[in-house]
This record gives sequence, C-alpha cells and structure tokens, in this order.
Amino acid sequence: MSLDADLIVDRRRMRRKLTFWRVVAVAVIVLVIGAAAAAVSRRSIVTGPYIARVTVSGLIRDDEERVRALDRLADSSAAKAVILHIDSPGGTTAGSEQLFDALGRVRAKKPIAVVVDSMAASGAYITALAGDHIVAKQTSLVGSIGVLFEYPNFTDLLDKIGVKVESIKSTPLKAAPNGFEPTSPEARAAIQSIIMDSYAWFKGLVQDRRHLTDAELAAVDDGRVFTGHQGLPLKLIDQIGGERTAKAWLVKEKKIGANLPIRDYNLHSRLDDLPFLHAAAAALLHEAGLDTLARQFGGLDAAGTLERFNLDGLLALWQPAATN
Repeated sequence: MSLDADLIVDRRRMRRKLTFWRVVAVAVIVLVIGAAAAAVSRRSIVTGPYIARVTVSGLIRDDEERVRALDRLADSSAAKAVILHIDSPGGTTAGSEQLFDALGRVRAKKPIAVVVDSMAASGAYITALAGDHIVAKQTSLVGSIGVLFEYPNFTDLLDKIGVKVESIKSTPLKAAPNGFEPTSPEARAAIQSIIMDSYAWFKGLVQDRRHLTDAELAAVDDGRVFTGHQGLPLKLIDQIGGERTAKAWLVKEKKIGANLPIRDYNLHSRLDDLPFLHAAAAALLHEAGLDTLARQFGGLDAAGTLERFNLDGLLALWQPAATN
C-alpha cells in the first residue's frame, strides 16, 4: 500500500516537472520568435517618403489586426500612395466589406492603385473596388459578382444508415436549413432573401465605384469571372499591366514622385512570417494543457486544430464547380 502511494507521488512529481519544462520550452520559443521578429522589424524600418506595397492574398475574412494596420497606414505621413496587390478568390461577405471599408479610409487620405496578380474574384473584387485605379494582367481573373450560401444535406445518408435527427424549435425557420432534414420552401426563400440583399449591395458597390450604367452592370453581374483582357472593355478594370503600370499611373495622375521607392507594408505581425515557430509554440502550449493561450497564440480551436480558414456566413467566393 505504501509502495503504491509512493508511486502515485512520484508520478505526480514527474508530471509537474514535465509541465514545468514544457512551459519553459514554450517561453524560450516565444522569446526566440519575438527576438527574430524584432530583428526583422528593425531591418525593415522605412525612413523618408515612399509608396506602400500592400498585399491581400488567400481567403478574406474578418481581421481586426489588418484593419488596425490599414488605419496606421492611412495616418502615415511617410506613405504617399499605396499599390495594393490582390491575389484571392474572395471570402466572406462581411470580411470583404470590412476590408473595403478599411481601404476606403486609406483612400480618403492617399491614392490607391490596385494590381490584380492572378485573381481578384468575388470578395476580392470588392477589395479591388476600394482602389482609385485597377490594373490587371491579360490573363488575370476578375469579377465573379455574386453571393453564395452553401450547406451540406445529410438526409439521404442518414436514411440509409437508419439515423433520424429530431429537433424541437420555437418556430419553423429557427436554425433552418440544418442539413438533417429536407430544406422547406419557406427556409429556402428566407435564405434566398438574405443572398439577394447582399447581392444587391455588391452590385450597387460595383455600379457606384466603376461608374456603370444599368446595362453595363447587367453585362457583368451574373457571377462569371472574366480575364483582364475581357474585363477592360467591360470597365471592370482600367488598364492592362502590373506594378510598373500602377506606379506610372500614380506618377501621372496623382503627382506622386517618380523617384519614390516602393516598400512592402505588412498588414500582420512579423510573427506571421515565422509560421513554423508560431505553430510549434501553439502545439507546445496545447500539450502543456494551456489550451486558452494556445488558441490565442496559434489560432487553435477547442479541439486543438487550426481554425484560421473556417468560413462562416455568406460567402463572396469564386470556386469552380465540380464536374461529375
């Protein structure tokens, strides 16, 4: 009996030591990341006037850190103009609206020339609309003016395996559609009204920012993507070209100094430039039982998995349809 008690005490002591050293390891990694980020930041300090190169890529969603960075850029006296590079299929409508509004505050204080790299579709095209001038390559993809709502429906599968999900709701449209029962006409109509409301907002934004007539808008608002070559006569873009074209426009039309250097302006912490260390620290925090801190530091969800690209809500996202 005494031997068992001693073993339990030893195990608890070992567990405490293991947790302690895990926390120490996390602290060391955090310090290393902080030191590396500080060193990179010191090397990237901008002195004197410049043109800020801002890049938006990947899926677009709500991002308060990005908003704060853009607000700082708007208030910067050193940044005389912005060249905004976009390479994105879009994202959530709310995230795209947030980014558009933040860029609008920048545009109110300094000109923005947009460069579409590979794609500025759907929510990313909303982002492009925040600029004063849009430049794209001949083969870049632009447009995809539309809104999407998708959800899985498991009713056939559940019928096959003999599972029935029951629910008690305050009203028929509560939590509808839910994927566990056929979508009622009333639920489908409710979702359709949400989609059409957001779609009307999107179309209004395009018409206002691109100065389109009703007929011109009708030619581009059916959800298709267009190449830059096709988008030019349709007024979706202003010019064919790249960053040099964008800078030349800023120099000619906005009287920006031709000799001003173009410098990268980061929308996120330098820690994001070190993703492997970032993820390692989060994983160690998770292993040490510090899940709350792990989620804050590494973007982990409650199950300990990465949650950066979970997209909730309406989507302004271009995705080619799967074919059978």
